[in-house]
Amino acid sequence: MTTRNPDRAPPRPGGGPVRSTPLSDRSLAPDLARGVMLLLIALAHTPFFLYAAHVGSVGMHPVEGGVADRVAQAFTLIVVDARVYSMFGFLFAYGIGQMYARQTAKGATAVQVRRLLRRRHLWMIVFGAVHALLLWQGDIIGLYGLMGLIMVPPFFGRSDRTLKVWIGVLLGLAALVALANALAAADVGATLAADTQRASIAEPSYAASAAARFPAWLMVFSGLAQLALPAVFLMGVLAARHRLLDEPGRHLVLLRRLAFWGIAAGWTTGAVLALQHTTSVEVGPVPVLTGVHFFAGTFTGVGYAALFGLLAHWLSGRAAAAARPVRWLGALGRRSMSGYMAQSLVWGPVLAAWGLGLGAHLSSWSASAVAVATWAMTVAGAAALERAGLRGPAEVLLRKLTYRAARSA
Repeated sequence: MTTRNPDRAPPRPGGGPVRSTPLSDRSLAPDLARGVMLLLIALAHTPFFLYAAHVGSVGMHPVEGGVADRVAQAFTLIVVDARVYSMFGFLFAYGIGQMYARQTAKGATAVQVRRLLRRRHLWMIVFGAVHALLLWQGDIIGLYGLMGLIMVPPFFGRSDRTLKVWIGVLLGLAALVALANALAAADVGATLAADTQRASIAEPSYAASAAARFPAWLMVFSGLAQLALPAVFLMGVLAARHRLLDEPGRHLVLLRRLAFWGIAAGWTTGAVLALQHTTSVEVGPVPVLTGVHFFAGTFTGVGYAALFGLLAHWLSGRAAAAARPVRWLGALGRRSMSGYMAQSLVWGPVLAAWGLGLGAHLSSWSASAVAVATWAMTVAGAAALERAGLRGPAEVLLRKLTYRAARSA
């Protein structure tokens, strides 16, 4: 028996032109997930901009703070850190799978779609480089563009069985890499990494900050070497192939298992790390706890995506699906790149030393409040664009650059 492979579905005769997908054709679950994911990304960025605070050995989190700060740090460690990037990677791959299926259904050939994706991912790297140079060294648009550029050619068109085998292999190797990093790591290494990431933020000169920011951005690409992100990418491809989030009603048992066990794994390990960071309790060596925390986050990101699949199924056919909060979150999810880049207009100009420098006067809880307010503004902006029937500016530019070349070809 052969495994059904939608990537190899025959195109319509003649190979139709490659066109962008209308907003009305998008599924609810991925857009809802992206909209909420941007809030988690905003919270993940806050420790970077507390550039005057003394950093401990757990991520970028300050060692000092009151009760509210400890609560904010614990929440970030349990729910956010090392979770949102795997969720983004899963949704990114899922979106690629959706694009592949839709374009071939419109009549494009597999070769045409692969070229389209290659151009799109190359432009994403360019977007990321510009974003990093101008505003934010932690940009991940370029990272996922590179991942798509690397992962699409060898894995699209492969059987389900092959993808599952490679997911297992990559997860096994990722566990070994996490173990090796834990054994080789030291507290001084964490402090040095924090200083490197904060160098451009603490720089009062914008030109000097840009010079420090771009090399720091290149360090982000080392995330691919951890191998967990490529494994999550293949999970997203496999999920898109079976329309896990497009048709959640057909996959409820699997979605429940992914959501429960993925979130439980991440929140449990995150709680242990948060306990050690926010209290005087010594659970174990920080490098080991951090390694386990990051590896478990691989599954938590997928669990979050599955949770939104369940939410979309619950909302289907209900009046709540048309409620303003749901529509607004979906609107932001449909403009996730614009929403993500818009956050940087607050992080740098408002919080960094080369801007207003407010990050030097904030603590964990107040910086988290700024993150929530910033995200809320992007939700409002996306809702306004939705009412006007407009895409996000970053999405418009990326589509023009990608599809213009496709039409010329």
